[in-house]
Amino acid sequence: MKYNKYGTVLKFGLAVAALLAGNAANAQLLDKIAAVVGKNRIILQSEVDVQVANTKQSDPTADETALKCDIMEQMILQKMLVEQAERDSLVVSEEEVESALDNRVRYFVSMFGSKEKLEEVSGKTIFQLKEDYRDMTRENMMAEKVQGQILQGVKITPAEVRAFFNTIPVDSLPFFPAMVEMGQIVINPPTNPELDLYARTKLEGIRKEIVVDKKDFETMAGIYSDDPGSRNNGGRYDGISRKGGGWAAEFVAATFKLQNGEVSPIVKTQFGYHIIQMIKRRGDEADVRHILIKPEHTSADFKAAFVKLDSIRNELVAGKISFQEAVGKYSQDEMSNRTGGMILDQQTNSSLMEVEKLDASIALMVDTMKVGSYSQPQVFDNGRGDRSCRIVYMKNITKPHKANLVDDYARIQEIALQQKKSKKLQDWVAEKSPTYYVKIEPEYMTCDKLKTYINSNKK
Repeated sequence: MKYNKYGTVLKFGLAVAALLAGNAANAQLLDKIAAVVGKNRIILQSEVDVQVANTKQSDPTADETALKCDIMEQMILQKMLVEQAERDSLVVSEEEVESALDNRVRYFVSMFGSKEKLEEVSGKTIFQLKEDYRDMTRENMMAEKVQGQILQGVKITPAEVRAFFNTIPVDSLPFFPAMVEMGQIVINPPTNPELDLYARTKLEGIRKEIVVDKKDFETMAGIYSDDPGSRNNGGRYDGISRKGGGWAAEFVAATFKLQNGEVSPIVKTQFGYHIIQMIKRRGDEADVRHILIKPEHTSADFKAAFVKLDSIRNELVAGKISFQEAVGKYSQDEMSNRTGGMILDQQTNSSLMEVEKLDASIALMVDTMKVGSYSQPQVFDNGRGDRSCRIVYMKNITKPHKANLVDDYARIQEIALQQKKSKKLQDWVAEKSPTYYVKIEPEYMTCDKLKTYINSNKK
């Protein structure tokens, strides 16, 4: 299903996917109301059908009747959450909505390659897309706030995890594929002073063209920036937090010294040299554009990094230092350093992950490494459009097996927690449902899971 992890809030992305799939095909259904929640919150049959079609595209074996029931339940629940937000006077500001729209549009721009391509495929301008989905985005955010309040106190104990596991019949235990835990120590190649000066000088020239010659910052970012994450969007990033949140400290400090429209002096971070233009500031958050110029690296730079990694590896193999100590002392990758060097599954936030979820360069090493061993130094793509150097650590590997509490505790704990949260949400629905007006078209009356939302008093 294309719901969030509690199965409630439907996302902007699905709506855009529906639009791109062709709203014209559903035009004849726009006046058919499938359900009503409260005084005027309607659910259109076309909306349900589009969600069903989208899910069927990713899972052709899914039962269509069951899908319609599931999707209708999620849509009704979302409308109830929004109604509850209004009852509780929970406010979502226009700035929050605009920021969310910008972030989601930016995602689709990156998916299609450019704003122009997105507009061509959708048949609408970016402005029109944002206006079309503004109300839905606001509803999503309101529903998420209420849902967060309902579930914020839900925790799970080890005893509850064991009890949950023991309710699963032995012959129904899932079969898990091989799982691995791997970490890395990263050393960035040093920069040749001449190439470093060349990068800074190049950016100084770009800044002069913008500040003095009045060249457009967005256009210049698209032409010159070495940041693949923002180059195709004119160097734009929205929602930069004063608290950092993964951004280089020097970048954040320079950002919050700027006024709207102002261009920063040259800022150096571990990624290279930047200039930043403030678009709009909202308290402790800011929308900016930036241009990054990265110094090139020579073969000698990579060789120097390998020498350093060889030295670290020798300390590890000799037992003079633990992996976590080496990460804290030497590693230059902020992302993995925050996890003790371990590589995490981005979906589960767990270091125990399936081999197929590892990046290809690490996945190829699994069969050649033993638990507790360290790879030779290697060059790798660091995901920022640049190359760096690392050694890889094999912490653990499990063979394909039936689920058990020893090897799979974290995974079972997460499933048990989600079940507990789902139960909490169901209890909230059972309590609140009688206070809401809910009317559903007769074709959905056979859906068992919708009976909670309808009783004899709701006509």
